[in-house]
Amino acid sequence: MSDTERKRVSTEPYKGVRDFYPEDWAVQNHIWKACRVAVERFGFEEYNASPLEPSELYKSKTSEEIVNEQTYTFTDRGEREVTLRPEMTPTVARMIAAKRKTLYFPVRWYSIGNMFRYERPQKGRLREHYQLNVDIFGIAGIEGETEAITVAYEIMRGFGMDDKSFEIRINSRKVMNYIIGTLLGQSGEAARKTAGLIDRRAKMEKEAFSAVLSEHLGEKDALLLTLLDSKNFEEFISHLPKEKELETALAELKVLTEALSALGITNVVFDQTLMRGFDYYTGIVFEVFDKHPGNIRSLFGGGRYDNLLDTFGVERVPTVGFAMGDVTIRDVLQTYDLLPKVLPPPAELYLSAMEREYTEYVNDLAQILRRDGTRVVVDYSDGKIATKIKNADRARIPFFAVIGEIEKTSGQIKVKNLGTGKEAVLTEGNIAQFIHNANAAN
Repeated sequence: MSDTERKRVSTEPYKGVRDFYPEDWAVQNHIWKACRVAVERFGFEEYNASPLEPSELYKSKTSEEIVNEQTYTFTDRGEREVTLRPEMTPTVARMIAAKRKTLYFPVRWYSIGNMFRYERPQKGRLREHYQLNVDIFGIAGIEGETEAITVAYEIMRGFGMDDKSFEIRINSRKVMNYIIGTLLGQSGEAARKTAGLIDRRAKMEKEAFSAVLSEHLGEKDALLLTLLDSKNFEEFISHLPKEKELETALAELKVLTEALSALGITNVVFDQTLMRGFDYYTGIVFEVFDKHPGNIRSLFGGGRYDNLLDTFGVERVPTVGFAMGDVTIRDVLQTYDLLPKVLPPPAELYLSAMEREYTEYVNDLAQILRRDGTRVVVDYSDGKIATKIKNADRARIPFFAVIGEIEKTSGQIKVKNLGTGKEAVLTEGNIAQFIHNANAAN
């Protein structure tokens, strides 16, 4: 079979995933650097794990929609059912359960990894995305939620977002579970369906939502609609009975809002339709929402999940965590013109030999400079100097030097600043400091 008869392999990536060319990955690094700076100020440590997990890890705690419809699950050669992780929380819970006897609590961990979900690619959603995960293990009180939300807030501020651009929406699964289970008398699959409907309310037409809810709840739909239509927290609680368990859960929301306000975080909004899709949430849930009219959607999501370690048959550890995906936050930063306009160069100095006989000297000089902390690219081509300067400029490398007989013999190197056009004649030992000083001045 000739080459022309063979079927050519496409250069396109798999549907719903992305290739990151260097300039794209530089933007990713910019995003994750801002996240790392924020979370590490709170004392969080970075961890990681394989994206491949036993499928049973997700079947007990992750939402059924994700497990049944969105996971990449297959049987390996050893007849084991495995899944590419759709989320990180079960993995970190497994890791904590495995090492809980040697850890000191509270544990503050974060990770940045890729997740996989088989869903229809659309704006803000792909089949693979990268995600920041932040979790605090071992704080049972509202201080855990306060710190987690404060970290999320500081990340947004670190991106350059102001308080008017986003809001932090909070709710309580304790409260909503009481409403669904006690007031509406639902459990099991019926309760999960109600929770799902509440969570999707904002995405449905009002009439369509009411019709579906009425079909599902019957005459009890009026109570739920009254609660969901409440304009604020005070109106919402006015429709609820005075019951100790419920009032304790409602008080947590009030205490949380006050604690955040004391820290200067005042863009917190109660949202009774906020449910979070995962089954493992046990208390307060929260999401960070962009308020831009062209992009109103959740950017971060999380909450309290105190029971997740139960899956592993170990003692309970109270936990609060959240996650942020790169696809949505990248869209938001682009909307607000907060992505870097100038990407960092791959090197600081573009070095080349005038003739091949000077290549050995160029390599030696490059190594000396690299050991001094300077990033150096060596051009081994035989092209014209003008072409090499143009290539250095295209690569965004700020300094250029070419080595010939005079430079090798004298040890005096002419270094050109491609941004200003100015040249400086320097000894080998002064080049690194010269570039360092120039970078510091910028």
